[in-house]
Amino acid sequence: MNIGYQEYSSMDSHLMKMIWAVIRPERVDVVVGALKTEGFSAMTRFDVYGRGKQKGIVVAGESYDMPKTVLMLVLEAGRISEAVKIIEDSARTGAIGDGRIFVVPVEEAHTIRTGKVGM
Repeated sequence: MNIGYQEYSSMDSHLMKMIWAVIRPERVDVVVGALKTEGFSAMTRFDVYGRGKQKGIVVAGESYDMPKTVLMLVLEAGRISEAVKIIEDSARTGAIGDGRIFVVPVEEAHTIRTGKVGM
């Protein structure tokens, strides 16, 4: 089924999923390059601060958040596994703080310029 610029029913909503990849800032160029090479060029990137299981950086008893970068991609559900593998393989250093990948369903996508619904 083509989910391009056409309306779709709520039953079709799970055809789209969103990846939120929280990764080390120094791995962004490698990850984005690997994704682009495999045809995943549409994404949003933003820099954030946060902490995971390691609870950030502790200095003199104070805990500080770590800089991270979030990559956000919305894809057809059938391409999620491929994109997740690319992100894991290219973001992994093997050290604590490599990041997390979250995959969530997308209910709708609207193009602001045209008002069309769908990918």
